[in-house]
Amino acid sequence: MQLVPFTNAHSADLWVDAVYQGGRTGNAGDDPLPHLVRVSNSGGFRYRGQVDELDLVVLTSSGKDPDWPDMLDPETGVYTYFGDNKSAGPLHETPRKGNELLRRIFDLAHSGLDGRRQVPPIFLFENTGEWRDVRFLGLAVPGTADLRASEDLVAIWRISKGSRFQNYRARFSVLNTPTLSRAWIEDIIAGNPHSSNAPEAWSTWVRTGQPRSLFATRSLEYRTKDEQIPRQSRDLAILKRVHEYFRENFHAFERCAAKFSRLLLPDIADIDLTRPSRDGGRDGIGRLRVGSGPSSILVDFALEAKCYNVSAGVGVKDMSRLISRLRHRQFGILVTTSYVNVQAYREIKEDQHPIIVIAGVDIVMLLRNDGYADPGSVQTWLEQNFVLEK
Repeated sequence: MQLVPFTNAHSADLWVDAVYQGGRTGNAGDDPLPHLVRVSNSGGFRYRGQVDELDLVVLTSSGKDPDWPDMLDPETGVYTYFGDNKSAGPLHETPRKGNELLRRIFDLAHSGLDGRRQVPPIFLFENTGEWRDVRFLGLAVPGTADLRASEDLVAIWRISKGSRFQNYRARFSVLNTPTLSRAWIEDIIAGNPHSSNAPEAWSTWVRTGQPRSLFATRSLEYRTKDEQIPRQSRDLAILKRVHEYFRENFHAFERCAAKFSRLLLPDIADIDLTRPSRDGGRDGIGRLRVGSGPSSILVDFALEAKCYNVSAGVGVKDMSRLISRLRHRQFGILVTTSYVNVQAYREIKEDQHPIIVIAGVDIVMLLRNDGYADPGSVQTWLEQNFVLEK
């Protein structure tokens, strides 16, 4: 990990995943971002210029807000960032004008070449949790290659203290630019982002609208137990609430597993749950729609649901049961409130079995993204959607 001292911030280049140290005096002056890119020393949204004429935008996040989980997917290069209307109030009337900023830059990004030339460079940073140190995540542009213009900036509903309100969920592409030179940063500050010092990936996006994303293929083909179980106590409480709800009737969890499958794969056309003890090794069978309209096709899959305590993983026997029931050209979905042990996970990866694993950490993520970020709201969701027989 590259570590840049606070004293070097004013002259440093920006390297992806490098940590830029803040000062150690214990006040706002410790923030390295004003020295790195000449922005203010507070807030998740920081920018140079005015909202209607931006020179540069910095988005920062702790990545630890359970209600608004900003997140970088390093495998796809997609960064999800939530706006700043995080309590009941008008969508665009926020103190730092963050949501208005998002609306403007996404509108410009979808307005052709002239619009894209007005989109400011967007720098992504994440707080490390050490003093005011930050990690540089990359240079971003609005939108992604696989989302329509109507899908990359979406106003989603939340409830706070009994009142409904909206906030933005924005999707950005992190460009394949491992290093941003100090010379280009100074050009941006001087009002010339399209100088000869601009990185090629940025210039290409401005010219064509096609992002060249920074992809990072996983070197570890299977997830460890720690990667499948939530780390935060609040997330563990959510998972425990799901497990406890179905503790007296694990078969009822199959309907919940089907719901999680739909949340992960919205294009599922249908799922038929089989009867207990007569399922032929599958808790459900379904079809996933690939494509749209008359050209679409339906691909069959088998569903297996395991409502286990987080201390009990899905083993080779359980996994083999699902694998043996997969028919030609089918894939499998295994949903568990715990984890798949290393041996079983390694087996499905090494033998290239077409199985999607939705583990405990994935369940929490799906619930969060659907607006249920605490045990209380998850309990309400369970009671409304899965009425248990007494």
